[in-house]
Amino acid sequence: MQILTGIRETQDWAKAQRASGLKIGLVPTMGFLHEGHLTLVRNAREACDRVMVSIFVNPTQFGPGEDYDDYPRDLERDCALLEKEGADVVFAPSVKEMYPDGYNTYVEAFGEITSKLCARSRPHHFRGVTTVVSKLFNICVPDMGFFGWKDAQQLLILKKMVRDLNFPLEIRGVDIVREADGLALSSRNVYLSPENRAAALVLSRSLQTVRERIAAGERNAAVLKDWLHGAIEQEPAAEIDYVEIVETSELRDIEQLSGQVLIAVAVKFDKTRLIDNIMVEV
Repeated sequence: MQILTGIRETQDWAKAQRASGLKIGLVPTMGFLHEGHLTLVRNAREACDRVMVSIFVNPTQFGPGEDYDDYPRDLERDCALLEKEGADVVFAPSVKEMYPDGYNTYVEAFGEITSKLCARSRPHHFRGVTTVVSKLFNICVPDMGFFGWKDAQQLLILKKMVRDLNFPLEIRGVDIVREADGLALSSRNVYLSPENRAAALVLSRSLQTVRERIAAGERNAAVLKDWLHGAIEQEPAAEIDYVEIVETSELRDIEQLSGQVLIAVAVKFDKTRLIDNIMVEV
């Protein structure tokens, strides 16, 4: 497995693979890898000839007072995990390599899809995401990009960006990976105290109950939202950022569930903000 840090050498590697007729799968990450990331790598391995994983804690998607400086980092550990999974290349650039002096160009999606859910409390987050992922697509030249459905809004925005800007690649979403007790895997889970780790299970439990209510015939979005909000609120450690039920093309609000629907929550436990969701087809 190669570890590359420069943009030019990474582009040269990718172009050489494509010239040989090999399909490249890219798994963009911010590192401190867990089983969710490794599942993305395995999906890329199954679908592609070469697997590239980027590890870059992107400063442009963090707002003031967020956890950029404290975000967990361990490149040596991550590379050891990726080598076991058969990744071919790790692209681990510095901030200066990605954003050199004088950098002042950004890619931004607009519309309802970037104005609600996480965007309300993190107003510049998705501009940072679309900018860095656009750069990664140009640097790594992948045929396919692999992203987890845990970050559902991010995945849907990136699909829109690829459509709108005609990137010649496929975005593939991979199901949420959970702990045995239901907690969605996240690099930020390491911040949770044992007490808050236990409290955070209210998210997956409540979402599962909503799924059961939908299966039993409930279609009123307001009724389901009110119940979900109340169920999470019963956990004293939970501080709700949002509870939303939206359709999945532009994340528009709905009154009655129909078609593909995203049910998403963001909740803080002490200083740790967690997101979770389920997707249902009605």
